[in-house]
Formats: sequence, C-alpha cells, structure tokens
Amino acid sequence: MDQDAQIITDFVDLKKLPQFGILSKQVSDVVAVSSWWERYGVDWVIHASAALTWLASHWLVGSALPGVHWLGVFLLGCSHYCVTFKAAHMLVHDAGCGSKAWNRFWCFVSSDVMGSFSADVGYDIHIKCHHPHTNVVGLGDSSTWKAPFLPRYVYLFLAPLLLPPLIPLVAIKELLELQAPWKTVRHMLLAYSGLAFHLYLLTAVSGLTLTGALWAIFLSRNVLSIPYIHVNVFQHIGLPMYCQQHRPKKIYQMTTGVLNLPRNPLLDICFGHSIMSCHTEHHLFPRLSDNMCLKVKPLVRAFCLDRGLPYHEDSYAGRVKHFWNNYNSLMVNAPPITKFVGLQ
Repeated sequence: MDQDAQIITDFVDLKKLPQFGILSKQVSDVVAVSSWWERYGVDWVIHASAALTWLASHWLVGSALPGVHWLGVFLLGCSHYCVTFKAAHMLVHDAGCGSKAWNRFWCFVSSDVMGSFSADVGYDIHIKCHHPHTNVVGLGDSSTWKAPFLPRYVYLFLAPLLLPPLIPLVAIKELLELQAPWKTVRHMLLAYSGLAFHLYLLTAVSGLTLTGALWAIFLSRNVLSIPYIHVNVFQHIGLPMYCQQHRPKKIYQMTTGVLNLPRNPLLDICFGHSIMSCHTEHHLFPRLSDNMCLKVKPLVRAFCLDRGLPYHEDSYAGRVKHFWNNYNSLMVNAPPITKFVGLQ
C-alpha cells in the first residue's frame, strides 16, 4: 500500500474472473419459473399490511393507557419505515410490479406523500448514481451519510435522531439544485398534503394537540432512525473503494463493495431483504423484489464462493464494533482507494 496516496493495488486475472452473464442466466431461469406471488405478491401483502397498521396505529396513539399509547407510536414508526423505505426502495427500482407506470405512481405515494422525500431525488441519487457507481469515490460511495466533523458516538447514536426534520429539507435542497422548478412544486404539494393528512389523523383520530401531533411524528419517525443510518453506512463504507479510472467489472465491483447483514425479523419487514441480508443480490440484480432477492440468495452465494469471488457477510454488532474502532480511518479520513488492475 502506498501510504502517501492511500492506494491499494488489486491485481486480478481477468481470465479467471467469472462472467456476469452466466450468473444472470441462472437467476433469470429462477425468475422465469417463479409465480407472481413470489415475484411481487409476498411484498405487496407486507406493504399493504404496513399501510393498514399505519392507519390503525392512530387509535392506539390516542389511548390514555401509557403502554398502549407507546405501542401505537412504535407501530406507527415501524409501518412508516416499511412504506416509505422498503416499499419506496422497491418501487424506485421498478421492482414493485410489472408496470413501470404503476411503479412510478406508487413510488410518489410512498416517498413524496408518506415519506416527505422526493421520488425524483431518490431516483437521481440511488438509481442514476449509487447503483451504477457503487463504491466509486465521488459518485456512488455513500457520501450522503458521511459527517466527518462529528465524534463517533454523536454520528452513530445521536445525529440519526435529526433525520425526521432533515429528510424533507434535503429533498427540497436537492430539487432546487438538480430538478426543474415544476418538480419542486409538485413535490411540495404532495409532501405537505401528506403531512397535513397525518396531522389531521393525529388530531382528529388520536385526539392530540397540534404540538402533540408534531411530537408524535418526530418520535415515531425516530423509532428506526439509528439502524436506518447504520445499515446504509455499514454495507458499503469500510469495503473497497474505487476511482473512476480504475474501476472493475460489474460482478467484481458489486461483490467486493457490498456487504450482507444477517436476517432480522423487524428490520426485514421494515427495511426489506434487499437492504438487509440480500444487499449483494440486490446490487447485482436491482430489479428483483425483496422476496425474489431472498429466493436467489443461495444461488448467488454459491456462485461467488465456488468461483473465488468475495461474498461479504457480517453481523450487525460486528459492523458497529468495526465502525466504532475504525471511525477515524473510515469516516474522518478518506478511506484508501483500491486500484483495480486487470491482468490479461
């Protein structure tokens, strides 16, 4: 390693590098024999159940019993993440159904209306930048979540609590900088109509004051804000980073630069398999639904390990410990860049 330039050179024999087309054909064959229920139905049931839970939670939030009230806040938060993160993530990838138009429509509902975040911004940041340029420095290197000026305990456990007010502000900022003015207007109409409807439910159904309703939104949207930031960071930062001039082929880029976390009942439902335990599969095949990512995972894992490709897996606690112990090198200082050298 060159200590001055912080460059790690990775020499790879291109003749021994497996062809992505072989894996793609195997996965396509699995998808072809899968039912609609496996491809889309399972996840639609989860999303619909989350939407109904979100509505029902308002009655629990209005309870005079403290235990029932806080259960309502917890369920309100979990269902919010399922709709605005898991569902929106699938939809922005056109993985929610076979129709691109319906994916687009429901993405606006789950992201703009329910989540106060612009689907247009999500598409630009996630689809056009992060996925094609995964772990390429300055493009898809998860830099959205970097805050090197913060101490590690603040970054990991306190700063995520600012997400509820920051998310709509970031959306407006990105829209004003990158999008046409009419898209900003459209987002604001959708987002603030959704917020007004939520406040109405919390005041009319839950019986809260306007101040109490705002606090309920803030607290419920913070239920999973800490693991939300953790998951987004742990699955990329700390793995090989590439520069645009020396980036590897897709199959090597994705298998070296992506990590899978273990199954977790709560986070599987609220974040989705493609974010949690099947993140490698998702980066290789981004248009697969969460359930299909889970179905093809054994195939992808076996393909990688049998052919000498990395297949990164670690526990949630393991990633917290790794990030805590290496915070300065991973966050404060720029991580080293891996220079991919393909040998003919």
